[in-house]
Parts: sequence; structure tokens; C-alpha cells
Amino acid sequence: MMNQTVKQVVRFVLAGLCASVVLGPVRSASPGAPQITSDQKAKIKGAIVSRSGDLVKVKDKTTGTNVIVVITDTTKIERKKSKYTFFVHKDMDVTAMLPDLGIEVEGIGNAKGQLVARTISFVPDTFAIEVAEEQQITANQAAAAKAQSTANQGVQEAQAAQTSANKAQASANKAGSEAKAAGDVAVIDAAAINMVNKRVSDLDDYKMIAEAGIYFPSDKAELDDAAKADLDRLADYAKGTDGYMIEVAGYASSTGTKQLNQKLSSDRAAAVAHYLMEKKNIPMRRILAPAGYGATHPDATNSDPQGRALNRRVDVKVLVNKGLAEGD
Repeated sequence: MMNQTVKQVVRFVLAGLCASVVLGPVRSASPGAPQITSDQKAKIKGAIVSRSGDLVKVKDKTTGTNVIVVITDTTKIERKKSKYTFFVHKDMDVTAMLPDLGIEVEGIGNAKGQLVARTISFVPDTFAIEVAEEQQITANQAAAAKAQSTANQGVQEAQAAQTSANKAQASANKAGSEAKAAGDVAVIDAAAINMVNKRVSDLDDYKMIAEAGIYFPSDKAELDDAAKADLDRLADYAKGTDGYMIEVAGYASSTGTKQLNQKLSSDRAAAVAHYLMEKKNIPMRRILAPAGYGATHPDATNSDPQGRALNRRVDVKVLVNKGLAEGD
């Protein structure tokens, strides 16, 4: 059980930044680049370059130019069928608009040459947090099964030939090699997990101007009064900042299974995102992929109750994008 002192531990950092850190006017496109014709329908397909509030810079796959897409209250976000389970809740698809995500946009041009999005569709495989983990599990299971099959075959051959000692040893050695190969696959996939888990706040284009740590009891995803008060302060600060975005990343201690920790951390992130939307009127499109990262990125050791309490958390960050404010 979390003691009272640890339960009240909350980070809330205001970086001493005021009007000088908020985003200035956003340029609609690179100098000389073609713009979307005002009042005309248009459709583009490409990868997100960066975000600033409701503005999304997309590199058009056909022309290679950057187009500014505007997300509004009426923009419909459609998640296409994915190969993998996507741990962002279905009502939060708009939050998946992160750099490198491939999207298709249909809308109408405005007077600034921007594309006001009517619909945005995407396939979320790029940001399916558990994709790499599932690849690792599958690879390990396959390697283990192959190793077991090899060992079984070795035993059968040894019995049939009545030279079990040499052949069983040979099979065991081969099984050991298979197991080592499985371990090598796990190392490779661990690197893939790190790539998938890379967060927006890790990118150089974003500046963090405020942060809060929201903590949870063991096996719980409900916000207590202290957590709500911290989110209230963070949301009020964010709403006074032009072009703000809020990153939400949920975590768990390492006491449960990988699957349980993944779900629990996702539920904690979703609880924070829903509170910000429902109680503080933060548009969901201003929240960046409130995802669960399981027991990764621990803040403290998992070997004692105090450390585990600090790891049962959601990191909430207010970000501004530097790249869009400075132009292309």
C-alpha cells in the first residue's frame, strides 16, 4: 500500500517560460510552395512532419511539398483496419496524429492556403505500442517450439538407434543453439520496442513548458482528488498557451504480467485524457496519443514499495512545437 508521503509526491514543473515561449504565427507552406486553393476541395496523402495545436504539417506523398492541415471540431478521424491491436481507445483516434504517421486527408482550402480537414484516415500500425512486443513474444515462442521439437526428435532418434548418449547430447546442443538464437531475436526486438516507444517529447522539435506526474494505487486506474487538482492546474496553464499540445504517457510497476501492465498503463492514460476533456474542456485533438507503455521507463526501482509507487504513474506534459513556429 502506498504510504501517505509517497502518495502526495507530484511533479509540477513550470519552466519559467511566459509569452516568449508560445508559438508565433504559423506559415501555411514553404516559401514558393503551391498552396491549397481557397474554397476548393482537395485530397492529400502523406506523412505527418510535425504538430502545433490544431495545425498539422503533412509532407504530400505525390508532390513532396508540405501542406498545413487544420483539424477542427467537425473533422472526422477514421482508423483503418490494422494488423495489430491498437491500445489507444477508439474514441481517441484523433490523438494518434503524431509525426511520421501516414494519413489521408480530404477537405477544403482556406484563405491561408491551408487544408481544412473534413476527414482524416490512418492505419495505426506505426504507433501500436505492443507491436514490437508481440513480435518478440511470437519469435520467442517459435524458437522455443523449434528447440523443443529438435530435442524431442533427438530423443526419439537416440532410442531408435540405441545410441542415446551421443545423439541426445547432440540434440541438446542444437536445442541450446536454438534457445540462444531466440535470445538474439529478443535483443533485436528490444531495439524495435525502443523505437516504437519513442515519445513526441523526446523529439528536438518540441519544447516542454509544464509537467505533472499523476500517481495511482496498485492495480487501479482511477484518479484521486490530488491527481485531479494537479490536472486542473496543468490544464489551466496549457489553455493560456498558444498552440499547446498535451502528451499523456501511462506506466505501471513491474509486478504484473506484461499484458496486464500494458492494459493497466493504457487505462491510466485514458483516465487522464478523459478527465482533461470532460472536466477541463481540453479538445481531444490537443492530446497526443494517450498510450500505455507498461513497465517501461521506470522512475524508480521496482524492488521496494516506494519505488513501485512512483512507477505507477502517468506523465503529463504541455508541449509547444518549435518547428512550425519558425517556418519550414
